[in-house]
Amino acid sequence: MALCSGCTPWREYFHNGFKVGPNYRTPPAPVEQAWIDTADRRLRTDSDDLSRWWTVFNDPVLDSLVCHAYQQNLTLREAGFRVMQARAQLGIAMGNLLPQSQGASGSYTRYGLSQETANNILGFGLPGVHRFYDQWTYGLNLNWELDFWGRFRRAVESNAASLNASVNDYDDVLVTLLGDVAMNYVQLRTFEQRIAYAQSNIDLQRETLRIVEARFRANTISALDVHQARSTLGQTEAAIAELQIDARQAANRLCVLLGMPPEDLRARLEPRPIPVAPPEVAIGIPAGLLRRRPDVRRAERAAAAQSAQIGIAESDLYPHIAIAGTIGYAAENFAHLNEPLAMYGAVGPQFQWNLLNYNRIRNNVRVQDARFRELVTAYQQTVLMAEQEVENGLVQFLRAQQRSQFQGTSVDEALQAVKLVLVQYQAGTVDFTRVTQLELNLVTQQDTLAQARGEIALGLTQVYRALGGGWEIRFQGCTASPLAPPGQVPAEAVAPPDLVPVPDLVPVPGLPAPAPPSSTLPGADQFRKVE
Repeated sequence: MALCSGCTPWREYFHNGFKVGPNYRTPPAPVEQAWIDTADRRLRTDSDDLSRWWTVFNDPVLDSLVCHAYQQNLTLREAGFRVMQARAQLGIAMGNLLPQSQGASGSYTRYGLSQETANNILGFGLPGVHRFYDQWTYGLNLNWELDFWGRFRRAVESNAASLNASVNDYDDVLVTLLGDVAMNYVQLRTFEQRIAYAQSNIDLQRETLRIVEARFRANTISALDVHQARSTLGQTEAAIAELQIDARQAANRLCVLLGMPPEDLRARLEPRPIPVAPPEVAIGIPAGLLRRRPDVRRAERAAAAQSAQIGIAESDLYPHIAIAGTIGYAAENFAHLNEPLAMYGAVGPQFQWNLLNYNRIRNNVRVQDARFRELVTAYQQTVLMAEQEVENGLVQFLRAQQRSQFQGTSVDEALQAVKLVLVQYQAGTVDFTRVTQLELNLVTQQDTLAQARGEIALGLTQVYRALGGGWEIRFQGCTASPLAPPGQVPAEAVAPPDLVPVPDLVPVPGLPAPAPPSSTLPGADQFRKVE
């Protein structure tokens, strides 16, 4: 019995259902009781349906892009094929519970014996002994290693857990895909809004340049003001080119996510403002991440699959017991092949025990155990990273609302300052340097406002993505409205017009109510009264 002693005590062997190795239990994970900003009234701790979280933006274009990406994304298809591979691997493992090798064989051989060999019986002329004769055979054979130590059942456990891990990997790719589509779409709309702001400022600066040139022709100012006005205008026009580069790159990323070659995607999308996020979000409790996040579930299933590998490695410490058998028919004449006297066969138990390899086997057990501990640690790290991503998304979502509110006030004041300074410049009470400073400040403030409003939607998208929302779409499916063919979108839809509606600012607790913003972006017509 001393030789049979392995890593698993007999009592544990019986308790495990006649399987060596440890039975898996879900490892503990570090989870906080509540989120950092739980006290904020914009956060609800109740659980919400996150299966179609992108619909909270009420943007039909985004809804269509998400559906197109789900149906066409190639990375998602790769993950789907990995699920099929894992399912087939599980079938192979389950097949090993039955006889591992079985086959049918048959042959025909024409023999010729030499008469020149020593002790040749052909020379005696014995009856029934022929120099040339035929041999016909066919039969069945099998070898069945009994799963006495649970090696094959552990392999089924491991492959079943690996299949679940691959399904969760598919869901994780899907969650990432949906988040990437929404984020790149928000970035694209943000770039469009920034371009629209810059274009409206170009119109303003051209109007300012016209005023400066008129005063220069009237000899009331020097050429310095003209050069400075043209420089300011050129700087703003150059910024549009940079923003167009960023917008095109965001559209190209969307094309790849949609499983299509990069093209001018903006020419196929109807004009829309930056998606407006609701002021509050339901996030549940941190422990909910353990069941909602596919990557967390995948990491836990990977640890479960590896736990079974310990038992598989440990089974090599024990003798492998099998039953081998053969049955068949052999005859010289084909006509006699099926007669009872032509039958032959053999059956019996056998075992194989690697007695001189214990050091290598035990070290393999240690390898599998260390690998299991590594995956448990990776699972716990995944939980920590999931909590971090949620917290990062929440602080971005909440603070971006405050930033947008303050920035909206700043833009309104900057706009009023530009109006006043132009009046004062025409009256000759200020020099043009002050006008340039305020106009450039307006450009910066409006650009920052567009980024702040986009950051609200990006923050909420990050929250939903970090919460693991959206993978349920594979159960529900979706129907995508077709994208407009290139060239069929009106020209004015390619870039937002100068007059773009500005969404209402979200009130932030503890701050004064924001002043109602202007309903349109500033245009040159707002300044013609100062001529």
